[in-house]
Amino acid sequence: MSLVELSATELLGQLHAGRVTSAEATQAFLDRIEACDKRVHAFLRVDRSAALARAEEIDSRRRGDAPVGRLAGLPVAVKDLLCTEGEPTTCASRMLEHFRPPYDATVIAKLRAADAVLIGKTNMDEFAMGGSNENSAFGPTRNPWDLTRIPGGSSGGSAAAVAARMSPLAVGSDTGGSIRCPAAMCGVTGMKPTYGRVSRYGLVAFASSLDQIGPMGHTARDAALLLEVLAGHDPLDSTSVDVPVPEYSRTVTQPLDGLRLGLVREHFGEGLDGEVEAAVREAVRVYESLGATVKEISLPHGKYAVATYYIIAPSEASGNLARYDGVHYGHRPDLGAMAAEWEAERKRLEAAGDTAALADMDNALIRMYRRSRAEGFGPEVKRRIMLGTYALSAGYYDAYYLKALKVRRLIRQDFDKAFESVDLVAGPVAPTPAFKIGEKVNDPLSMYLFDLYTISANLAGIGGISIPCGFSTGGLPIGLQLQAPPFEEERLLRAAHMFQTATDWHTRRPPLD
Repeated sequence: MSLVELSATELLGQLHAGRVTSAEATQAFLDRIEACDKRVHAFLRVDRSAALARAEEIDSRRRGDAPVGRLAGLPVAVKDLLCTEGEPTTCASRMLEHFRPPYDATVIAKLRAADAVLIGKTNMDEFAMGGSNENSAFGPTRNPWDLTRIPGGSSGGSAAAVAARMSPLAVGSDTGGSIRCPAAMCGVTGMKPTYGRVSRYGLVAFASSLDQIGPMGHTARDAALLLEVLAGHDPLDSTSVDVPVPEYSRTVTQPLDGLRLGLVREHFGEGLDGEVEAAVREAVRVYESLGATVKEISLPHGKYAVATYYIIAPSEASGNLARYDGVHYGHRPDLGAMAAEWEAERKRLEAAGDTAALADMDNALIRMYRRSRAEGFGPEVKRRIMLGTYALSAGYYDAYYLKALKVRRLIRQDFDKAFESVDLVAGPVAPTPAFKIGEKVNDPLSMYLFDLYTISANLAGIGGISIPCGFSTGGLPIGLQLQAPPFEEERLLRAAHMFQTATDWHTRRPPLD
């Protein structure tokens, strides 16, 4: 079997046994990227020489019987919103096209300490704003199962890289479903940990109270392996929670006795594709065959989740993205061209006698801010900045933002009540399989509703995982979502592994060759 066909856990076993070197594994995945990524466009940057040099260095230590880290030479792809010292970190935006951070994000530092080989930075929706990966300033990522379809977003590049066998592991981020939706669309396993479980230091922020970094791989065991490295308290992140990190990779194979699953009544209604519903219900029957009990539950405030999210997230984005002004860092327009245009406009207004407009032109700094942001941000980012700025403006703060925060609390209380009687909440990840590229690009509301089943977990701050559970008649992957109480990632991973021992959906690979 080719090295790129192996799961991360299987490949790690080969590395530990000495049957393969990290250089050989890294070369195999680099060759795969070279062969496939022109069609998929999962990566924004791949540094072959640096990856191979890192792999050789790890192999040299292993040959000398020196200790190696937890990932021991495994290639890992990283979403391009994690600061990496001296290397481009673009957030798939023209605004940061030439930005090279002076430091590593905590997650990057942890990957290096664990002896991961950072194989490349993956494509994404610009500043993580989107659910289809079509908002990247550098072109969309395509779904490896059908190159005419979206891979999900915003971590579409990370999911596609794993699905297309261009990396055994990948790191994504999830603000409203941005790990779980791409995982479902691409037929891989992806987890959003509890808010605070993984440090956000060095993550370029979209919505600071919602963003969370998490693992993606072929299996629950792969996700457990990577989460064990990523998780843990970080004094550099004030939202990082100081709770013990279980040995996920050791406990993931232990089955859960007496597992109680809750099916959300509101998730099985209008808008849910029939094939998705059938696959999810069949997955639940698999759990019943493994000894789980299932009961119907209600999350009554979930119907307000999309509206709540699209007030809170854009409001936070409005503040976080205010720093990109072309002065401190970020895209700066051609000042010479600006001056020439300004002079021509000034002459036109003087000839017209428009003194008010002339007065407005006098502030050169404001003009540069406007041009920098107009050129640097894409349309979806601009849309969300405007939504957030409006919601926070005088006269609307109480009516929109403050009310959204109150509804957010009610959504969390719904989950707290549900977890009094069930261990996990099960249901769909997305209402349909992957749609065609361009199908929803002019319908932002339809795009926003695509995250209907995932947004609540971010608002509540709880963990969730997507695992492959079937395929549509068109050959597109379908995902099952499991959600757990705060800091119960161990339970999620064990439940996911239980399902994967009884099914083979996670072993399917797209026929990209």
